[in-house]
Amino acid sequence: MAAAIGLLVMPPPGWTVFRIAPPPPPDRSPRWLGVTRPRDDPFATAAGYDLFAVCLRAGMPVASAAAVVARSAPPGLGATLTRAAELLALGADPAQAWETPENAGPAATSLCAMARRSARAGSSPVRGLGELAEVERAAAQDNAAAAAERAGVAISGPLGLCFLPAFVCLGIVPVVIGLAGRVLGGGVL
Repeated sequence: MAAAIGLLVMPPPGWTVFRIAPPPPPDRSPRWLGVTRPRDDPFATAAGYDLFAVCLRAGMPVASAAAVVARSAPPGLGATLTRAAELLALGADPAQAWETPENAGPAATSLCAMARRSARAGSSPVRGLGELAEVERAAAQDNAAAAAERAGVAISGPLGLCFLPAFVCLGIVPVVIGLAGRVLGGGVL
């Protein structure tokens, strides 16, 4: 009896692991046929651009600012920033340091292009970073609005299939039966 109660009261096997370390965060990356495709949060990317601009406005060198931002940037952008920061710290040419890696996402590609233009012109990339952040946020808002519109269209089909028969059965059929009873019962036909 005591053994049965002990088995019922005993915590699950993973309980002790979670007491020592917090549980892993749930995987929220989109899946297509079982293959995980990582996707960076566009608002986190825009915040990374803004943080990079703030660091440069505060007077940090580009290499130090890129290293600081890479720690909190999304993975796709962080890898590019880390690479550029390391190359700039070693004294590489900015055009070479900001070359776009072959597996870079669109956020890293646009950052590298803007940084190369800024280095070639000898100007501060602060204004360009602000514009990149605005474009990223606007694109995220447009994507969210488009997804909401697609959801509205996708849900109207099943709702129409459910409510249209009910409307016909409860709204139109009784009226037609009532009119038919009067017409046929009145001797018109």
